[in-house]
This record gives sequence, C-alpha cells and structure tokens, in this order.
Amino acid sequence: MAASNIYERHLDKCAANYTPLTPLSFIQRSAHVYPDYPSVVYGARRYTWAETYARCRRLASALSANGVQSGETVSIIAANIPELYEAHFGVPMIGAVLNAINTRLDAPIIAFILNHAESKVLFVDPEFSGVVKEALKQVERDLLVIDIEDASFKGGEKLGTLSYDALLAEGNPEFAWSLPADEWDAITLNYTSGTTGNPKGVVYHHRGAALNAQSDLLDWNMPKHSVYLWTLPMFHCNGWCFPWAMAANAGVSICLRAVRAEPIYAAFRDEKVSHFCGAPIVLNMLANAPDELKDFDHEIKVMTAGAPPPAAVIEKMEGMGIEVTHVYGLTETYGPSVVCAWKDEWNDRTAEDRAALKVRQGVRYTALSGLMVADPETMEPVPADGETMGEIFMQGNVVMKGYLKNADATDKAFKGGWFASGDLGVMHPDGYIALKDRSKDIIISGGENISSVEVEDVLYKHSAVMDAAVVARPDDKWGETPCAFIELKPGSDATEAEIISFCRENMAHFKAPKTVVFGSLPKTSTGKIQKFKLRDQARALG
Repeated sequence: MAASNIYERHLDKCAANYTPLTPLSFIQRSAHVYPDYPSVVYGARRYTWAETYARCRRLASALSANGVQSGETVSIIAANIPELYEAHFGVPMIGAVLNAINTRLDAPIIAFILNHAESKVLFVDPEFSGVVKEALKQVERDLLVIDIEDASFKGGEKLGTLSYDALLAEGNPEFAWSLPADEWDAITLNYTSGTTGNPKGVVYHHRGAALNAQSDLLDWNMPKHSVYLWTLPMFHCNGWCFPWAMAANAGVSICLRAVRAEPIYAAFRDEKVSHFCGAPIVLNMLANAPDELKDFDHEIKVMTAGAPPPAAVIEKMEGMGIEVTHVYGLTETYGPSVVCAWKDEWNDRTAEDRAALKVRQGVRYTALSGLMVADPETMEPVPADGETMGEIFMQGNVVMKGYLKNADATDKAFKGGWFASGDLGVMHPDGYIALKDRSKDIIISGGENISSVEVEDVLYKHSAVMDAAVVARPDDKWGETPCAFIELKPGSDATEAEIISFCRENMAHFKAPKTVVFGSLPKTSTGKIQKFKLRDQARALG
C-alpha cells in the first residue's frame, strides 16, 4: 500500500493563501506605496501613480456603465500615448479583453480583426481616423466608437459620439474592480501578421502577463523607478509586457508619438531616460544620427529584437554609452521569452567579439520553463554544435492560451507538449541559441513581420506577372526588406517602380517590395519555386 502524502492533509488552497496572478495588482501597489511618484509623461501631460491608477479605475467604471462585460473585447488603435497605456489596466479591470491594433495595418485587415474579435468598443487615435473610417464600413457589428483627443496632434476626424475624456468623466476614480476569477482568464488579444491568409488572434492570460512583466525587470536588471521611453509600439505584443512591468517597477513611462532621432535624443537628455526597446532599425537610426544630437551624459540600456542587429550597429551604440541586450520571442510567447544573458567574463573581449556574442538570441527568460532546438519530426534535440539546424520550441507559462476561434491552428502550434515556433536555429555549445532561418518565410522589416505569401498574393494580381516569389533581402537600415523575383508573362512588360507602386496600392505600404528582380524563376521538376536559391540571389545583391 502506497504511503500517504502528509503534505496533502488539511493543507488546501484558500483565500488566505492564494489569489490569481495578475499584472493589475502591480498598479494597485505602486499607487499605494508611491502615490506621488511620476508614472506617465507625454509632453506637458504628467501624471503620478495615484493619478494614473484613478484614471484607469475611471476607465473601467465607465466601460462597465456602458455595458461592457467580462469576456468581451475592447479594441484600440493608437500611438504610444497615455490612453493606450491606461487601457492595459482599465479594460481588464472589468474582466474585458484588450485588443491593441497595429497602427500600420490597412482597412480590410483592421475590419477583419474587429469582426473576428467581436469587438464591443473601439478607441480611435485621431492620427488613424482615416483608415479606421474605411475599416468601419466593412465591420459587421455595432460598435461604441470613442475618439481620443490629442491636443498635440493636428488633424484627424471624429468618428464617435463620445470622447475619451468625456468617458473618463463618467467614471468613478474609486471604482472597486476585482481580480480575475481565474488567472487563466484572457487579458489581451494580439493578432499575428497573417503569414498564411488572415491574421490569427493570440490570446494572453493574466498569469502569463504578470510573469513575463516580472521577467522583463529581472532579466534586464531594471532598477526600481527606471525611466522607460516608449519607442517600441505598445500594440506589439502589448509592448512586450512593459506597460505592466513599469507598473511593477513604479517607474516612469515616457510616451512618444513619433519615433524619430530628434525627439528620442531630446528625451534621453531632458527626461534622463534609462531604458528603451526597439527594433534594429531604431538602433541603426540612432547610431547614424548627427553627432550634435548625442548630448546625453548618462548610461542608457536598450533591448532589441527582430532580425539580428548588425554587429557594427551594436558596436556604435555601445561606443556612445548605450548598452544593447538582444532578445527573441513571438506574439505567441508574450513578446521576448529568450534573452542573450550577459556574462561578466565576456567583458574583457574585443568590441567586435562582444557584438558577435550579443547577436545571438540566447537562453530562456526566467518565466519560460523550456527552450530547445529540435528535429520537428522526432522532437529530439539537435547537437549543441552551433551548426546543426532545427526548429525552436518553447514551453511554459508565457506561451499563449491559444488562437482565438481557431482550434486547428492551436493544435498544430502545440506539439508534443511544446510550442512550435516555426523558426529555425542552432544550439551553441554554451547553451545559447541563434536564429538562422524562418520556416514560414516571414520577413522581419523594421521590427514588423511581413508574410511573403501575402505579398506574393498581391503580385499575382498584376496583369503582367506570371510567377512571383518574395524573400528577405538583408538591409542595413531595416534589418530585412521584401525582395520580389518576378517572371513576366510572354509579351508583357513592367518596371520595378510600377510593380512597387501596384503593391503599395493594394496593401499596407511597409509590406510592399523594396526590390524587384525580373527573370526566369528556378523551379523543381514539379514546378515548385526554389526559394533557397532566390535567398542566395537576394543576399548577393548586398
């Protein structure tokens, strides 16, 4: 007879020893402990933690009074402004699910998202009112549209009957919000870039959001009351969970509408920014900015992800006092879940060697339980030799709940108890992984994912195009850009400028090819285009 476990006797979970994990508790604590400390800065607008907490509670209260219920979707399309930051708390305070929409999307995809998410409310930044107006014509449900008014932005059109400030005025700053009934409850909904057809809705839960936010602080060694500059879009994986991380940190979020060198360097100097995140393109822009802008005199840290930043850019950044940390993750893993954890023994290496080490993606985040590079068929880990490629797999609390209303895609993503990233990489002898290729043919340009299939679909609509294939071309500024290889129909003619213009007319501009190469496409005996040969050609273009 098996011995009984003495630790199972009368030691049950109860209200005294358990509450659901949620990042909402972070803002509650900071408002209580540091009520007068600065929280959010946007130009002349400056809030304390007590004020931000009250505004979030007003938002929650007003949404509830307007009929928004637990489990319903509240969408927002906005730049990095205080209203988007507040939505990360106010919306889930009533059990609703926040859907922050990519501001670079075109009207049909925005409409798809609003329909698929069954959005109840839509907040609109005036900068994006034009594309949203077109999207709303294609939405199949009634929405409460709320206009965000921003005195610093000139232009835009009012689409709703209520403004954000008017909505907040209806709310109660002492609103008694509740913890989620279950930490597994959905907190946000983020859409992928649609690598095969329409984008997929990735669902995050309270537990994962809380844990990844804490890992952001721990794995980046962020000290209390850090000053964080919002160069990374808050719509992108919920800003890599940094809205919640900064609440736990009781730090300062410096909001920024436009990502340009001048305002970034001004914020460095005037606000004493200590941390910021951004794609390699942002690093490249800052590294190559005029020297007269670079007048800050304190250490700054940057976290970057996407296509690996060129080693030369890392060297330039660190040469002017900005320490670079490279991370890797996906929408499905709450943003960064792998970090190039730095070791003190590497400090004595040359700048070139240090940059080469930092280009690697690294090891698992504290909140990630498992990370491996394995054969996708056998699920056996590949040799840790830095050369043998396999698929990258993750496992743990910071893997998504699944894809909204897409059980087949969820089942395909969860393989043998692991999340299959679809990305190919190698495992180095020291246990650090490095990304090598993307099995889904995703192009990462300026930190944004671009589907080659989506671009090809548009190219095939051109009357002169017979065959088309799109691959990534390395680019010093953007990391990668779409390069289209086109075989024209007999007797047809087209120019590079014409093809690029056609694509820009039929999809979001950032997805359009930057390079077009005409000629016969390499194919297998069965007619399949050999993309690996085209990648070699694209790399040879420089």
